[in-house]
Amino acid sequence: MRTDVQHFCCSVTGGIAEVTLDRPERKNPLTFESYAELRDWFRDLAYDDSVKVVVFGANGGNFSSGGDVHDIIGPLTRMNMKELLAFTRMTGDLVKAMLTCGKPVIAAVDGVCVGAGAIIAMASDLRLATPAAKTAFLFTRVGLAGCDMGACAILPRIIGQGRAAELLYSGRSMSAEEGERWGFYNRLVAADSLRDEAMALAQQIASGPNFAHMMTKTMLMQEWSMGLEQAIEAEAQAQAICMQTTDFTRAYEAFVAKQRPVFEGD
Repeated sequence: MRTDVQHFCCSVTGGIAEVTLDRPERKNPLTFESYAELRDWFRDLAYDDSVKVVVFGANGGNFSSGGDVHDIIGPLTRMNMKELLAFTRMTGDLVKAMLTCGKPVIAAVDGVCVGAGAIIAMASDLRLATPAAKTAFLFTRVGLAGCDMGACAILPRIIGQGRAAELLYSGRSMSAEEGERWGFYNRLVAADSLRDEAMALAQQIASGPNFAHMMTKTMLMQEWSMGLEQAIEAEAQAQAICMQTTDFTRAYEAFVAKQRPVFEGD
């Protein structure tokens, strides 16, 4: 997997990619360039079997302050409609790329996690946070709608319609404790163990049947727009495909031998 990126930090070890934004002195805002490069990186990830899990982490005690006020919001006020639509489509394409990359994504959130930063956490599959995490979908604070980058579709599915509506209308911060209680965060961990906890979770997932994980992620996304009968049929087809994998045979043979299966993702 490509790690020679310019606008964020990336490393890959043992099938786990660690990604962070790289402007800790400004609480890791996004720029036009980092949006585009992250979008392209997640798109490429769909075709790279060397990465099994992604950990999108904090840097310098903060996750992300969202779109950079000077580098993004200022220029947006001077753009025409065609240019603005190209930008909003690009930011939405980052979420699409995260959802369709075929790999579980874990957000490890500390400190500020607002605006587009909150969207990145929302678009991840699993979310860990420290007690200091402050999460806000603050688009209304800058005169915009809360319906940004899929928030009105995804956030209600995670925390419920009423709670999502409150956050998207008010733009207020959701505390870490609220986030865990509402199901946005899977669990809270101490700041000094956040990376270790996220990596341990990533390693646990990476040691599993990665083709099957890809299928699980695909179904989690596709079944949003399916009726129940469609979903059951889609899962029947997905599971039948997984039953043709060597990992399925490995699991059976390991069970018979009373051993722990070693999955290889094929």
